[in-house]
Amino acid sequence: MKILKTVSKILLGLIAFLLVVVLSMVTYIDRTPYQEMPYYKAWKQNLIDLDISQESSNDSLKVGWAKINITPKDPIPLAGYGKRRGASYSSVHDSVFVRTILLEKAGVKTAMIAADLLIVPPTVSELVKNKLTKTGLSFDHIYFGATHSHNSLGAWYNTLVGTLFAGKYDSEIEEMIADEMVNSILAADKQMATATVTFEKDLDNHDIRNRIIDGGKIEPYIRSLRFKTKDKTAFLATYAAHSTVLNASTVDLSRDYPGVLVDSLEKGSFDFAMYMAGAVGSMGPMEKGKTDFDEVNNQALGVLEEIYSENEFESVSENPEVLSFQISLPLRKPSARLTENLAFRPWVFKWLFGDAPSFIKVLKIGDNLMIGMPCDFSGELMESLDSYAKAKGLNLIITSFNGTYAGYITADEHFDTETYETFTMSWFGPYNGDYFSEATKDIIDLVSSK
Repeated sequence: MKILKTVSKILLGLIAFLLVVVLSMVTYIDRTPYQEMPYYKAWKQNLIDLDISQESSNDSLKVGWAKINITPKDPIPLAGYGKRRGASYSSVHDSVFVRTILLEKAGVKTAMIAADLLIVPPTVSELVKNKLTKTGLSFDHIYFGATHSHNSLGAWYNTLVGTLFAGKYDSEIEEMIADEMVNSILAADKQMATATVTFEKDLDNHDIRNRIIDGGKIEPYIRSLRFKTKDKTAFLATYAAHSTVLNASTVDLSRDYPGVLVDSLEKGSFDFAMYMAGAVGSMGPMEKGKTDFDEVNNQALGVLEEIYSENEFESVSENPEVLSFQISLPLRKPSARLTENLAFRPWVFKWLFGDAPSFIKVLKIGDNLMIGMPCDFSGELMESLDSYAKAKGLNLIITSFNGTYAGYITADEHFDTETYETFTMSWFGPYNGDYFSEATKDIIDLVSSK
């Protein structure tokens, strides 16, 4: 009997200990309306404190561009699918690059940097920030984007979850990517010439689908900027279909369909082209073809055909003013979801995922407003935001992966839908669809008179 009592006490003690551990790791999801949260008040204060005043200038807009190959000499882990468990690529199907378009107006330079990566990792953007001295640019004047290929370089994120999705960490890869981003700015600076800017909007509802709801709302527009100097033309394309045509079983290094699209543009009408993933949250490609790379070609050529077709809308700016800045975006405390109402506590999230600041990048070129989001921003949110910007006289382009990362931001109506985007990758609680949309409208209001 004494032995049984002793064993019972040990078991009860162990159960109590495990219960304490679980309670220390798990909490209820906070569903307080975002307008009542401290982070919302902090956002409004950030808007008040932001100084974006600048004098207009008659100086000509100058533009230059450059690309640098960042394909490693030897295979390294791929980033994009946890199913691969950090596997390295087996061969190089097509090389990966960093591409930069550099703008200069009234002596102030702003760089748009697009990387053929899953995201622009927060650690890489922080390294770029620390390496900018020799470029003469401030970090506020760096606008990041990514092609969001799920078959590009990994090894760049030293966290537990980062290792799952991007493979074994290698600090040299981070440094290499950051160095080449800076080098691309320096290379573009040697090519500067007076340029005009044209915004183009093309309807393409044949190459995109809603990933959450069959037949659901899509973001069907290719939104582009054309930079024309006396002798050459550069083209920046953005689109909302995820670069996930290549699936987890394909372990070749590749830019996915944006690579074929960019190469085709450069073989066609343009001297230089680059691509940034648009509002890709909730949006997928159509994947038409017999093989993965057959599907890649068909997806890219479908988008290309619409770019070359007659534009639904076009707006030319002869000598536009340029405004660029970064603004901190406060968020609810992070909480990776376990069930509809339970999630890991913030300290567990940070242990698993790491911790990164959240901010929005803004670049206004004449009447063209680019907003870089720290997330997979949902294409379902674009229609109302596009209309709001249009009413203010602005052509809106929203891109994802701006140099930090806060998971997926989807329409609030989907928050309790059990999908990868709304459960696994929804990290900062409810109501973020409305919160990010309001923040976007705040920015539109702020810059519409500039």
